[in-house]
Amino acid sequence: MVFEEGWAVKPLRWLMDEMGEAQLARMGDEPGLVAAIDQHAAELRDTVPLDKETLRDYLLGFLDELRDRGWVFDGRLDPPALRLMAVCWLARELGYLEDGRRA
Repeated sequence: MVFEEGWAVKPLRWLMDEMGEAQLARMGDEPGLVAAIDQHAAELRDTVPLDKETLRDYLLGFLDELRDRGWVFDGRLDPPALRLMAVCWLARELGYLEDGRRA
């Protein structure tokens, strides 16, 4: 995961392009992954309102924390990666990436 210019302008779209599409595609082959993402998505549903702006702001804060800790996505599905995948999954399921507007 590389924080190139523009990642903070449209973070949901950036995250989906950076890791979401490829990682979410794995859900069809890995039932345990489905359960893990569902658990993270449920925690998000219970923690923050899931309107587009709040989910985007949550993602920005979470990414800032990961950057401060020096976390880098290396393909392993550790808790931060699963949380990011849950954000991608929610953004896609809620239609925040399909309306043609910046996410």
